[in-house]
Amino acid sequence: MTARCLWLFDLDDTLHDAGAFVFGALHESMGAYVQRELRVPPEEADRLRRLYWLRYGATLLGLVKHHGVKPAHFLHETHLLPDLEQRINGHRHDLAVLRRLPGRKIILTNAPRAYAMRVLQALGIARWFDAVVTIEDMAMFGHLRPKPDARMLRALAARLRVPPSRCILVEDTLQHQKAARSIGMHTVWMQRFGRRGSPVRARRQRWTMQPAYVDRTIGRLAQLLPAGKHWPTSLGNPLK
Repeated sequence: MTARCLWLFDLDDTLHDAGAFVFGALHESMGAYVQRELRVPPEEADRLRRLYWLRYGATLLGLVKHHGVKPAHFLHETHLLPDLEQRINGHRHDLAVLRRLPGRKIILTNAPRAYAMRVLQALGIARWFDAVVTIEDMAMFGHLRPKPDARMLRALAARLRVPPSRCILVEDTLQHQKAARSIGMHTVWMQRFGRRGSPVRARRQRWTMQPAYVDRTIGRLAQLLPAGKHWPTSLGNPLK
């Protein structure tokens, strides 16, 4: 086992601005999918999509549990996004930090593999990651267990032969970070893209908070270099 840390990077709204195109397009494609497959009107489709997102952390999990939807079919149909490559918006100079960041680097995303690889190729950063872990890889006992499932995160660390204390999750979603911290992982809250898309009042209330399970907040990847200098003393230096 390497002595260096293992970086777990989320994808959407962490490494690129998913709010600029992807999230809106997925909202439409998922709504259309639910209408078509469940044969319900738009209002009911939207209600179910939101309900399952809040209850299970992912619309897909609710559709599988309550309607027998096949995960592969849902993921394929909703993530076709024909204009994706032309609409991806990242910051090239900031993304270049990934190449210099010490330690192993892995993508950990609830998105499907085909979509994730298209985004990474469009950003030109696929070669800087040791592996890409997508929702298809987050199955336990025959059921999908995407983020924020702490059991999945613990199993992933074991599979990668790295103790959770050597893992650093860089992520825009607080719920996912809370789960990571519950098993001993370090956490970095990426605020760059989410903060820009929030209303002014929401920015003041949400983005200035510092939950106990968040080790650091950043607005750009360059703030991770040199990462060891910025970690709380109580946590030690995860790069040693």
